[in-house]
Amino acid sequence: MKTPFSSEKIITHKINDTELSTFLVGFDIDDNGNSKYRIKPLINKLSDVIYEFAFGFHDGEETPNNEILSKLIEAAQSIYKIDAFQKVKDIYNTGSIEDDLEDKYLRRGEFGELVLHLLLRDFHNTIPLLSKIYFKDAYGATVHGFDAVHIEPNTKTLWLGESKLYKDGKAGIKALIQDIEEHFKSDYLNSEFLIVSKKLKHFDNIPEKDYWIDLMSKSSKLIDQLESINIPLLCTYNCELFNKYSDENCEDFIEDYINEMQELKQYFDDNNNHPLKTKLNIILILFPVQDKVELVKGLHNKLSLMQKLGE
Repeated sequence: MKTPFSSEKIITHKINDTELSTFLVGFDIDDNGNSKYRIKPLINKLSDVIYEFAFGFHDGEETPNNEILSKLIEAAQSIYKIDAFQKVKDIYNTGSIEDDLEDKYLRRGEFGELVLHLLLRDFHNTIPLLSKIYFKDAYGATVHGFDAVHIEPNTKTLWLGESKLYKDGKAGIKALIQDIEEHFKSDYLNSEFLIVSKKLKHFDNIPEKDYWIDLMSKSSKLIDQLESINIPLLCTYNCELFNKYSDENCEDFIEDYINEMQELKQYFDDNNNHPLKTKLNIILILFPVQDKVELVKGLHNKLSLMQKLGE
């Protein structure tokens, strides 16, 4: 089945369980026959997602070919109107970044939101319900606190995602646990659902729009809402396996990779003490990469080039 962005040509969906979904990008050879991690194809693929990430399905119709460039420029400009993206761009351009740096902008998902968008679209069959970037640009304020608000019309499932992009996997998971502790409470959900529902009323091309508005209604029971919600928690992080090995298909790499994924899942389970955890449909998504900083810098370089085309 053809996926929206065909990222399966670059990203391998290694583990696909009910509560654990893991991915990896492997290696190729350069012109000299040396093995290299496929960071550039990954950056290029994520760049393909920028337009939809910025504008969602709100425009309804597909963009005509003669407007694609202008729309990409507009998308890049919209993203950099978000303080966090512009601030992180400036910080990454200054040098080495550590996870414990006390800066509120670096504690957010940065491009983790873009990675989550792609993985949900291509591997979990979702449709973006709203674009936070679009509404920030259009209305001057973010629409919701979640990093992704997607839907799966066939199963009537609402996907509310959070993302972290860290050097250390366990630190990222710890931050995700804090997110669900803060966000999956009745008052917080009702507040966010109210904002999202109001914005949904502006558009007629949302599949079964009335159903989603009703699901997010304050009169709906919390238990019914939670049964209809999947919670993808993405942790993209630095993984030493991509420096230790040069072939993702060798048996030793696969064994070490599986062990690391299971260890991180166990760490999440041992530390997730949410009082409603038995009612939350959480999917831990792990996406280890060779170098998180190189990934973020590469994406900022791509966006900056798009932005400059409009100057």
